Amino acid sequence: MKKLKRFIYLGYYIKKLDREKFFKFLDYTTKTTGKSKISILTDVLLSVFQYNISLLEYFQFRFFEKDQYERAHWAGTGYMYEYQLVMNPPDSRKILDDKSLFYQNYKDYFVHQVATLQQLAADSALEERFLNAPSGKVVLKVVDGKCGVDVAICDTATLKAKGLVAYMRAKKFDLAEEFIIQHPVLQELSSSGVNTVRIFTQLNSDNQVVLLGCRQRISVNSAVDNMAAGNLAAPIDPETGLVNGPGVYSDITKKDQTHHPVTGVSIIGFQVPFWKETIEMVKKAALAHPENKSIGWDIVITQNGPGFIEGNHDWCKLLWQLPVHQGMKNELEKYLHSNR
Repeated sequence: MKKLKRFIYLGYYIKKLDREKFFKFLDYTTKTTGKSKISILTDVLLSVFQYNISLLEYFQFRFFEKDQYERAHWAGTGYMYEYQLVMNPPDSRKILDDKSLFYQNYKDYFVHQVATLQQLAADSALEERFLNAPSGKVVLKVVDGKCGVDVAICDTATLKAKGLVAYMRAKKFDLAEEFIIQHPVLQELSSSGVNTVRIFTQLNSDNQVVLLGCRQRISVNSAVDNMAAGNLAAPIDPETGLVNGPGVYSDITKKDQTHHPVTGVSIIGFQVPFWKETIEMVKKAALAHPENKSIGWDIVITQNGPGFIEGNHDWCKLLWQLPVHQGMKNELEKYLHSNR
């Protein structure tokens, strides 16, 4: 059964594979290790079955530099899929999968306005409020979008001529969000996009909230801040809110950054504003729907405090592990065993 699952996963990885990125990483690894492409490809396939990782994760986890002991500590796509299926059952995770349901269930933790296409179509005054937002922008999304895909940041001046509802229908967007003005120190760090904080929470067997990790996402010439879009992520000390490591890319050909490559602001030592309030908010929200035990929260920090963007039941294993340069599968094992 285990082998059959891994074969099914391999088919999924091949179907979803970013081939351009895969061969870019393969060329890079061949040059840096001196190994042949055949030997690396063989190792990639064996690792998929042995360590339950995807094809790309072999490179992103830098398995080409690691021994068997080190490799065994990394949580890959297959492992995380199985873990999150236990922690966030399909019937419970719907409120995290659908952005409109997430807003309905966690709206007390939002600092910006959100409206569905249906709400906007039924209320012209609501549509007008979005079109007259102080920022002059509105963010449009699909309710089940992932990794910054299917997101558009539009100028309200353009939308006034076309009509917000009409534009959303034409482009198949389901959700409109007020464009958030981030805290000035985060704007100074990078102004190309809103730089969100990701906090991973886990409920233990006593329903206590455990912080699995905290990360600062940093946009680099990008309107979104996801690592998948070529941006940086850095570790945050959960006690102090200080960034305590360099920013890293998921692109293995790029070096870690101690300073922002565009603004020059120091990443190491960066103090995330309203940290105490952010942690308090996340811990409270993690208990609001305890049927979902393991969540990756996306948080915006504004001048008035923190607020949610979304919660993820299928939170990213790259964002969790790459910034700390270590595999952390062992951190999850105790929770997995207690829920079986």
